Formats: sequence, C-alpha cells, structure tokens
Amino acid sequence: MSYKRHELTDEQWEQLEPLLPPQKAKTGRTNLEHRMVINGIIWILRTGAPWRDLPERYGKWQTVASRFYRRQKSGVWDRVFAQLQQMKDASGQLDWEGHDVDGSVIRAHQHAAGAKKAVLKRRD
Repeated sequence: MSYKRHELTDEQWEQLEPLLPPQKAKTGRTNLEHRMVINGIIWILRTGAPWRDLPERYGKWQTVASRFYRRQKSGVWDRVFAQLQQMKDASGQLDWEGHDVDGSVIRAHQHAAGAKKAVLKRRD
C-alpha cells in the first residue's frame, strides 16, 4: 500500500495490526479491512473534520465512526495505546531526559502543566 499523508506507513501497520482485535470473517455484508478503517480514523483525527466529510476511499463514514466509537467504549484504544507505549519504552527509544533517539525533544507547553494562577490579594 502506498503511503499517503494521513495514513499509516507499512512499518506502523506492522506494529499496530497484531494489537487489534481479529478481523471478522466476511459473512453477509463485506467487512471493511482494519487498515482502511484505522486510516479513516486517523484522517478524521488529524484533520479535525466532521465524520460526514470522510473521503470515500476509507469506506462509509457511518461505518468508520461506528467502529471508532465501539472500540472506544470497549477499551480497545486504551489497550492498544498502552501496548504501543510499552513497546516504545522497552525498545529504549527515549533516553532519561525525554530525548527521542533521533535527537528530538518531547516537551509540554508551560500552560499544559496544570498549575493554577496565583490569586493576588488586593490591599486597600
């Protein structure tokens, strides 16, 4: 499969595929492939577009949205993200200072720390 801007690369898919629930057998209606649905979900999350604007190459927007919400409700995404994080931690791709192996740094904006602003008392 050729790589498109908002889609998984072959390498990313190889890491993700074993973490997903099994693809159900094709009985009755045709079942969209996991990769197509995941790419559709990624497209929505990266663009911020409404589900109805999902390009047709990812299948019907209702199907993709339904799978996203069903898997969210059942905890699949939480499990997948936790497993991916464990894999990344085990591979040692971050050093002790949070630097990625390619030299980039992971930082949060100061406002992301959650600290509340101090309330100044007014003197009369």
